[in-house]
Formats: sequence, C-alpha cells, structure tokens
Amino acid sequence: MTYSIVARSADGSALGVAVASKFLAVGMAVPAAEAGVGALATQAYANLAYRPQGLALLRTGLAAADVVAGLTAADQGRADRQLGVVTPTGDGATYTGAGCFDWAGGLAGDGYAVQGNILTGPEVVAEMERSWLGSADLPFPERLLRALAAGEAAGGDSRGRQSAALYVVSPGGGYGGLSDVAVDLRVDDHQDPVAELARLYVLHDQLFGHADPESLLPLEGAVAEEVATRLTALGYAVDRGLDAGLAAWAGSANMEERLVEGRIDPVVLEVLRAG
Repeated sequence: MTYSIVARSADGSALGVAVASKFLAVGMAVPAAEAGVGALATQAYANLAYRPQGLALLRTGLAAADVVAGLTAADQGRADRQLGVVTPTGDGATYTGAGCFDWAGGLAGDGYAVQGNILTGPEVVAEMERSWLGSADLPFPERLLRALAAGEAAGGDSRGRQSAALYVVSPGGGYGGLSDVAVDLRVDDHQDPVAELARLYVLHDQLFGHADPESLLPLEGAVAEEVATRLTALGYAVDRGLDAGLAAWAGSANMEERLVEGRIDPVVLEVLRAG
C-alpha cells in the first residue's frame, strides 16, 4: 500500500526514509532511523515491531541483508510484509513477501533500498532508483524527496494518494544541535501529499537549515544600514548592536538557527525584507 526509499547520504553521516501511500498518516507507521546505526521502512501489512527490533539488530553492526533475514525469519506473517534497510556502510537490502499485492517489489544497491506494493507497475521503483542515482549533487533530504516525486510521477500507489513523510537523522542534526532528528515532516491526509511534503521541506529548510558560509554577508556598509532600518521599522531596537537586534527579531520569526554573529544569511535577509 506504499512506496518508499531508505538511504544514507554520500558521506554516510545522514540516514533517512521518504515514503508515500494511499494510507492515513503513513509517517506514523513506516519509517525508523537512528543516527550512526541505520534506517528502515516497514510496509505492506506493516509489522511495527520491525522498527525497534530492526534498530536493535542494526546496533550490533549487522549488514542490511542480515537484518532483513533476521526480522523476516522470526515473523510468521512475513509473506505479507515489505521491508527496506540501510546501514552506515555497504549495500542496502529490500524484501517483498510473496503475499504482497501486485505490483510489489524493490531494488537495492550501495546505500539505498527502494520498495513498493500495490503500485501501478515496476516503473515506480525503477524511476525512484534512477532519480536517486542521478541526483548525488543534491542535499540529502532533497535527494530523498526527488526520488519520492519520481515514483509519484511514474504512477505511485495504484489506489491513489493520501499521505507522505520524510524522516532524516544525523549526529547533532536536530534543532539547536540537541537531537539527531534533522527532519521529521508528515503530511497525514492531502490530495497531493508528495508535493505538499516538498513544500513543507522548503519551509523547514528556511527556518531550521544552516547558513552556507560562502554566502554570508558582512553586517557592514549598505547591508548594515538596511538591516538596521528594517529592524527599527519592525520595532526591534538596534542601539545594542545589529546582532542583538537580529537575535530579538529572529526569536520571534523562528529564524534563530540561521544567525551568524557579525554576518547575515541571505535567507534571513530575504525574510526580514518580507516583513
């Protein structure tokens, strides 16, 4: 009832799952991941116990194929299950039980596993794999979203659309660097969930992404004058310095993750200009 990609970033630091389905709130059931350990997707007649059990097996250092073998061997309902697993190194692994509804299947390779069931055809997972392999230049979450969109464009779930989710972990990748959950976005019930998920990710990156050091603008000259003028117009004092004024504004605008002392992220400046 679902199609998904489970993968790791090119440098192995991030792990994640992107999934879509004609199923309410698919994000509450399918994905699981732990930074430095691995990631998995459990679907079809999803066995939610695969999530804690799979992560426990991954913590022992087992290869993805061995985790799949261990989980399915102990499951009397394995014929109806579908599973994808990746580890911080090596090939991903995918499993499709013989009882899964057509079309069902998957593809796996170095650092990824793509799988789906009740799909319009094998082209769905084939296009997801093609997208993944051809988008190594993109940031990891965007690469996952691109693969999911490729599956949707190829036909996706043969029953229609309802929900989608993106879950990414990396060491210290969460808000304030205080958790490993870098992205946890869910579209629970929507007419075009994959597109809506992509829209939410753009907003997420704007608010919680980190500034590109090469794009930062010094808070001096014309830039400093503009920032001071705009902050003052919005009611934020700059008499204690622009950094203090920006921090006060950013705390209200939810832009604090992109602040860099003495400089300004063009993304922050764009939001400030929008008022």
